[in-house]
Amino acid sequence: QLQLVESGGGLVQPGGSLRLSCYVSGLSLDSYAIGWFRQAPGKEREGVSCISSIAGSTKYADSVKGRFTISKDNAKNTVYLQMNSLKPEDTAVYYCAAEQLSCGNMGVYEYDYWGQGTQVTVSS
Repeated sequence: QLQLVESGGGLVQPGGSLRLSCYVSGLSLDSYAIGWFRQAPGKEREGVSCISSIAGSTKYADSVKGRFTISKDNAKNTVYLQMNSLKPEDTAVYYCAAEQLSCGNMGVYEYDYWGQGTQVTVSS
């Protein structure tokens, strides 16, 4: 049974850090790229970061470069998003999603399978 489950969201002050996890089952991280997306209230869902399947190459949106780091542990079937120097504008529901092999252009419609999301709130 194919499933993606996000965890690690919460409330954090500006400048703080969080680490999100995406546990995947029913598919192999050697065959699927995993992307992180976010959706803020009233806004469209946008790509944040992605890690490809075999080579593990990474992509980041300009808005998070230098602050967020994506990684994966194939043995644990888990992809992580380390988020540092968080800003109020990072507040959103964060989703992980799977796409065969490569990250593509991190477009929402490129990704086949989605998790339910985890809320991240950055506020003082």
